[in-house]
Parts: sequence; C-alpha cells; structure tokens
Amino acid sequence: MARRLRFNGTGSSSGGCPSVHEDLDSGEVVVHGPPLTGPEDIAQLQHLSEGEVAIVVPRDLLVDWTPKDRTRQARTIDLDEFGQLFEKFEHTAWRLETRRRYASDEANDNWRQFVETGTADWTFDNPYCKAIRKQTEQGKRVERVRIVDRPPTIGQLYLLDNAKRNSVIGEDIRNLWRADADRLRLPAEDFWLFDSRLIALLRFDDDDQLTHVDLITEPAEVVRCCMVRDAAWHHAVPWKQFTAKMNGDA
Repeated sequence: MARRLRFNGTGSSSGGCPSVHEDLDSGEVVVHGPPLTGPEDIAQLQHLSEGEVAIVVPRDLLVDWTPKDRTRQARTIDLDEFGQLFEKFEHTAWRLETRRRYASDEANDNWRQFVETGTADWTFDNPYCKAIRKQTEQGKRVERVRIVDRPPTIGQLYLLDNAKRNSVIGEDIRNLWRADADRLRLPAEDFWLFDSRLIALLRFDDDDQLTHVDLITEPAEVVRCCMVRDAAWHHAVPWKQFTAKMNGDA
C-alpha cells in the first residue's frame, strides 16, 4: 500500500528540490535532494549500506521543515471557546472546507427548507453572523475555499446556497472542484487559519459531527497551512461564478 505523504516544504526558491515530506501514518520523514557523488566524500560516510544513496541538503531545510516533536500536543478547546476566536482575531480568518457533509447543517429549519425547495430563507440574527459582520465592518477579512465534488453532495449544494448569506455579512467565498484540489495536493484537513499564526484544526466524529478543535501554533505547521491557503485561493473560483458555471453545465 502506498504511503500517505504530505509535502512539508522545500529549500529551493524555485519550488524544486531539496524538499521534505512526512509520512502521515508512521511519522517518518522523507528528504530528497541532489546526491552526494564525490568518491572521496562517499568514502567518509559510515554505515552506508548497499542500495542507499547519500543526499546533500541545506541545514536550514531540516530546521525549517522537519517535524519538531511528534509527541507535541496541540491544545484542544471546546466549541464555545472556538466560537470566541471569531471575536478575537485581528486581521484575517481563512477557512478550508474539505468535507462532503457537516451534520450540524442538518439540524436546522434552513436545511429542511433547502431539501424541500432547493433554496433557503437565510436570516442574520445568529451569533456567528453578528460576530462576522462586526469584524468585516472593521475592515477585517473573512475568506473560505469550499471543496466541491462532481456531482456535488446535498450538503455541498446547501453550502453553495448558504454563500448568499455569508457574502452579505462580508465573507469572500470561493469554490474548487475536488479533482482540482487533489491535483494541487491540498490536504484533507478542515481548518481555520487566524492571522496567519494560529491554526484551528476541526475534528469530526464518524457521524460528521464537529466534536472539538485543536489549536496549533507550531511555526512550520502554520507556514504549511499558509502555503495551502495561497494555492487554494489562487485556483478557487468566486462562488457566484462557480455556481453559474455548474448550473450551466448541468
């Protein structure tokens, strides 16, 4: 079975090698770069076994991109404390939504209305809408990229309709087909990134219920999520344009 490798980063300004990847299951680190070829250099290596290849990488590559501590614990918070983050961020809040279903969406009247009619009468009096409107009116940015399957799930269609409400309160929402997200090697993680310094990694159970949130501040992880944000945002399509094209193709 193939490894599940995650790209951590590269020491090359042109996006090539040397680079570091991490095995998401074993925690092993994979480094690739230019081989050490000088016979006199190779002769100095100890315990170089047959079939092994020595490579040369800058020290900064390992300092910047190798996982620092596999046992390091993220700080876990409950959903109430998670909600407070939307009151406290200073500049930006950015979301990557990767899931096919969010069970919490199905527990309200808007969901039932959408399933029956294909649209919903969105209101703006809930705590989230009030918090986001307050923040965007101060010039702060709230942005999302939502991954969509082809064909979309009912939950993803619901969120495409939901974008009408969230846009009114100041969010900038874009969408990306899952095939394009896979081509870009975007992660399956579902997270918020606050002020390019704090990751709120959302944790779901087998029933697609959000149970808790892990807060991560490790610099290498924050930079990795910033790279994910930049790639996703560059290729994603504004939701109105995405919906119009999707409906036109249908």
